[in-house]
Amino acid sequence: MLPMIRNAGHILYRIWFYVLVAVPILVFFPFLLLATVSESTYPQFFWLARNLWAKPILYGMGCFPRIIREQQMEKGKSYMLVPNHASMLDIMLMLVVSKNPFVFVGKKELEKLPVFGFFYKRVCITVDREDVRSRTGVYRRAQRRLDQGLSICIFPEGGVPEEHVILDEFKDGAFKMAIAHKIPIVPITFYDNKKRFSFTFLSGSPGPVRAKVHHFFETGILAEEDKSTLREEVREIMLKELMEDIGAK
Repeated sequence: MLPMIRNAGHILYRIWFYVLVAVPILVFFPFLLLATVSESTYPQFFWLARNLWAKPILYGMGCFPRIIREQQMEKGKSYMLVPNHASMLDIMLMLVVSKNPFVFVGKKELEKLPVFGFFYKRVCITVDREDVRSRTGVYRRAQRRLDQGLSICIFPEGGVPEEHVILDEFKDGAFKMAIAHKIPIVPITFYDNKKRFSFTFLSGSPGPVRAKVHHFFETGILAEEDKSTLREEVREIMLKELMEDIGAK
């Protein structure tokens, strides 16, 4: 009997998540649409997404953000944000972590999602990893956004790893782009999102969602051939943080 009650709770928890995702978009649809008419209004869209979408979802799920910052981002400065990826909550928590407007670089397949996908394809830099031209175009579109004073966010694992993987290997893209544009890398560790709302269907629970913004990696004096070393240094910091957190429990 108890497993049945627990499974019913997990199902209701997931249904509630999708309700929280959809309702703010539908309620504020005219304002969100107006904020996506031009790239120049993206900061307004970001404010709406951060305060009227991401925060209500997290708090509505009982997932209260707790953020530690080893270094503060400067207002008006561009960064390359690189968080680990374990859950759909990563998008919402990332919006809460950064007050600086940023643009996600993400996979094109998410455009197909109902409601969310409509705005995703309008405001994010999407990439089809099977298409060379699409991957090349990311750099051009990212440059335009950086020129507008925005930051870029890439999940360097390239996707959500299997449940048993603590931190997957990193792809080169974020580090190559950061070096090319001479912007700092901001490693961000999410500790709890997999536990709170993983991709395993009958799982999840309310509770704190902790994030740590690590010291930044400057790229001003680096060349493209340094990208592999930079990639591994950033990954090592995040992996160590996750391993220590697991060991402390």
